[in-house]
Amino acid sequence: MSLFGLANGSHQPNNHSPEPQEDFTPVPLPPDATIIVPVRNTVLFPGMIAPIVIGRPASIAAAQQAVREERSIGILMQRDAQVAEPGPADMHPVGTLANIVRYMTAPDGTHHIICQGVQRIRILDFVNDKPFLAARVLHLPEPEAQSPEIEARFLHLQSQAIEALQLLPQAPQELIAAVQGATSPAQLADLAATYMDIKPEEKQEILETLDLLPRMDKVSRLLAQRIEVLRLTHEIGRQTKAALDERQREAVLREQMAAIQRQLGEGDGRAQEVQELTEKIAKANMPPEVEEQARKELRRYERMPEGATEAAMIRTYLDWLVELPWGLPEEKPIDIADARRILDEDHFGLEKIKQRIVEYLAVRKLAPNGKAPILCFAGPPGVGKTSLGQSIARAMGRPFVRVSLGGVHDEAEIRGHRRTYVGALPGNIIQAIKKAGARDCVMMLDEIDKMGRGVQGDPSAAMLEVLDPEQNATFRDNYLGVPFDLSRVVFIATANMLDTIPGPLRDRMEIITLAGYTEDEKLQIARRYLVRRQLEANGLNPEQAEISNEALRRIIRDYTREAGVRNLEREIGRALRHAAVRIAEGSTEHVAIDADELAAILGPARFEDEVAMRTSVPGVATGLAWTPVGGDILFIEASRAPGKGGLILTGQLGDVMRESAQAALTLVKSRAASFGIEPEAFEKSDIHIHVPAGATPKDGPSAGVAMFTALVSLLSNRTVRSDTAMTGEISLRGLVLPVGGIKEKVTAAARAGLTRVMLPARNRRDFDDIPEDARAQLEFVWLERVDDALAAALEDEPALESDTQAA
Repeated sequence: MSLFGLANGSHQPNNHSPEPQEDFTPVPLPPDATIIVPVRNTVLFPGMIAPIVIGRPASIAAAQQAVREERSIGILMQRDAQVAEPGPADMHPVGTLANIVRYMTAPDGTHHIICQGVQRIRILDFVNDKPFLAARVLHLPEPEAQSPEIEARFLHLQSQAIEALQLLPQAPQELIAAVQGATSPAQLADLAATYMDIKPEEKQEILETLDLLPRMDKVSRLLAQRIEVLRLTHEIGRQTKAALDERQREAVLREQMAAIQRQLGEGDGRAQEVQELTEKIAKANMPPEVEEQARKELRRYERMPEGATEAAMIRTYLDWLVELPWGLPEEKPIDIADARRILDEDHFGLEKIKQRIVEYLAVRKLAPNGKAPILCFAGPPGVGKTSLGQSIARAMGRPFVRVSLGGVHDEAEIRGHRRTYVGALPGNIIQAIKKAGARDCVMMLDEIDKMGRGVQGDPSAAMLEVLDPEQNATFRDNYLGVPFDLSRVVFIATANMLDTIPGPLRDRMEIITLAGYTEDEKLQIARRYLVRRQLEANGLNPEQAEISNEALRRIIRDYTREAGVRNLEREIGRALRHAAVRIAEGSTEHVAIDADELAAILGPARFEDEVAMRTSVPGVATGLAWTPVGGDILFIEASRAPGKGGLILTGQLGDVMRESAQAALTLVKSRAASFGIEPEAFEKSDIHIHVPAGATPKDGPSAGVAMFTALVSLLSNRTVRSDTAMTGEISLRGLVLPVGGIKEKVTAAARAGLTRVMLPARNRRDFDDIPEDARAQLEFVWLERVDDALAAALEDEPALESDTQAA
């Protein structure tokens, strides 16, 4: 058995800041009043640190006010532990003034405070009892008298404490060092009384003994009794060790411990708790290695006294072990036809994406124990990446859990904290599996591209083991300290950008790209899902409010320009809230929102079709750009003014885009004669290239064709076709080189109402990825050389003089 219960570092102050709760309501108190927190079966001595669990509303309110106002509190033990709401008459008059070192709320909702005793106090009178107790107190100083009697008792008490500690099976060296380093007789007496297994009433009696000589005599007498018990236990264990096997020895020791605990007045609650944990471990279906670790920790927990700090840590650890789903649930059959139905029901379009998911499910059905790929849905916000993961979980009949990785910069968020830290917990992966309650859940790793790297480590490096089918069968969380099998978890990641994902981590995943929606797709999504969802969100039904298709098209075209549908849903919600107001006022029973009413409801149109206006003059070409939120169109404007042949670039262009502009100008100069451009046009003029939306940074080589076309248009006085957009990189030899983001760029061109796009011929391989309705709407011109671009983009006739002046 143990004499002392000391957690590692429990006698050291905790430097973490307290954590007051959000429900704090301050109560006015007199300046000389001390907040009182009554406790059951716990005595705190000056200079000691102890954790206290508070559960009564009065105690929680008292601790919260003390933390917020940086007040000390008085810790008083109840006379009767059965009293639910103790009053002034239910507590001992002598207690301890304490500082709250840390206030925390455990995952199970319980409140904990870690207190450090400061000084003995005596209650003079109570000044408040609602919502918590407060009193005026008398501070009781420690006696400082020195005499030969005190010195002798100090040395005797010190030797007794060291002897008792050395009789333990595993002597706590840290506590032995604390006893040896004690210099004050009062400190030594309080230290021994704190960690000695005696009744709370006996500890209270020691606390109330102010004279030093009687106090040390009481502690010495109780220590002598504990030493006798330890010697007896040690002797019995030595005699029976050779005759009993391991299981019999454990049973005898457990019985001896129970008998000693009954003699000490400790209740049977710990024995019942240990029995419940033993049954849970037996039913948890743990692997042998994990079960052995759990039983080892349970034996440690069983030997610890009730108030030991480490006991709470071990109990929390055991709770995590028994509550994790170690066993594999029964495999549910995957119905491919039902999976198709669920995907079509939840999402419109995305045919290739849904076909890939069906293939994934078919493979999992035929080879449930195989190593499935890690899918990563990459695309702009609002295109349905997270909901696709939920649909996969529905189709597989498995629980779905989401882990948000955006902003995570601590490796411990993935692997967990080591148990030596106060408030340690497992990482997000293990927490999510416990929440799902199944080892074969579908886990959505949301925003995997937004993990950061801090001084606490690199979480993306920790994800390498999680997402590797060859390694994650033995994933080891730092908190658990035992391997956990992640091989049956279906991991699905989402990302907006792939550039920020480290190469090794990106290599672990199969990237599935989701492009932005076209106008027709957005209309179908709005009609099938968004309108119905917003009707329910605003308390309406289809009989009370409706939006016409033309109104939806107007919202899509004039009020939202995005790759996804989030802003579209918000605008639909705004329109329906307008209808909800009219119906709630009783002015009408049915509201039909048409396109003509949108200006009055949503305000003026936010976007307009600038293509025709901005490309109707020489020197302006329409380009296509890729952004993290989808494709977009941009305009390249070129102008010239009298000068000395300089090149001016504006519009917050990156280095690569500036180099594209210089290459385009060089290419135009080298072929000026073939374009009908006079050489002196360069010598006596400065060329200015500007890309509007100057507040937005822009970079990349794909604007080369558009810049080249804008320069030739300017210098030859021929306008660029207003229905045409272009993209592609150019070389000084006049070749048009391939670029990325073709699907997003073409979708943006269709969304902007253009009818022709000019693409590099070497990007034909991306043609099948373009949505079907965008292919039907657009005419495609494939470019091998810059001459192809000029032939397809420039008007045949020179611009009128008025247009030239406007340029």
